[in-house]
Amino acid sequence: MATPQRKLHPLEGIVALGALFLVLALTVGFAQADELHRVKLRSASVLVQDVESGEVILNKNSDAVVPIASITKLMTAMVTLDRGLDLQQRIVVSSEDIDSIKGTRSRLRTGAMLTRDELLLIALMASENRAAHALGRTYPGGLDAFVAAMNAKAAALGMTDSHFVDPTGLSSANVSSARDLAKLVRAAHGYELIREYTTTSQATVTAMGRHVAYHNTNGLVRAGHWDIGLSKTGYIKEAGRCLVMRVRLASRDLIVVLLDSWGRQTRIGDANRIKRWLESSVAGRRT
Repeated sequence: MATPQRKLHPLEGIVALGALFLVLALTVGFAQADELHRVKLRSASVLVQDVESGEVILNKNSDAVVPIASITKLMTAMVTLDRGLDLQQRIVVSSEDIDSIKGTRSRLRTGAMLTRDELLLIALMASENRAAHALGRTYPGGLDAFVAAMNAKAAALGMTDSHFVDPTGLSSANVSSARDLAKLVRAAHGYELIREYTTTSQATVTAMGRHVAYHNTNGLVRAGHWDIGLSKTGYIKEAGRCLVMRVRLASRDLIVVLLDSWGRQTRIGDANRIKRWLESSVAGRRT
């Protein structure tokens, strides 16, 4: 006589499904940990994500909420462009735009008059703090309205780990996570001017009758042998050296986020290590 099969209680099915997801999550986590060991990245937080599929290729402390320095300026640019302000309007750099947080210097003198477009260019390309502050200061409603718009934009993008207090990134209270910054990069890449200005190698503006030359703060952009669709660097002591990019590597469109790199060239070194690892992995699969 056949033994009747026992039916699973619904709770048993839920437990079994949960156990399966846990095993899969642990398997992915162990695999990523093994890959990180092979690549030997020195940035404290790392996220490498496939743009098309959303697959996370490398993950190291991507949920840690940390200061992000001038990566902030990507949000500054988006908020400025979203408002549809006249980019040809001339703006005077004022004493209010001088850095009172870190005391950083600038070649953009008070009294200089540039278009909003020029301010946007040098804020993104050369991380010019006075330019970024002037963009926020001249926003309708002033700095308070600008910062509110930055946080509203972050919320709209699902950046739940992020908070902004100023448009430059000089404040260590501007915080985010690598996972959130991947969302920021994805959104910022949708703006043609942001793509163009963050990947411009050098530019010259005329300020107070002087020609002032600026260079991109990302040496990989200037080097020319990377296919970079968007780039932004950042540095304050609390944040360490930071770098975010949208790049084409190993025939894939990727978002790369590197936060709190401890050495002056470590973020560039980490980017190159990721590039070599990805390209060697693809070559290995072909052989």
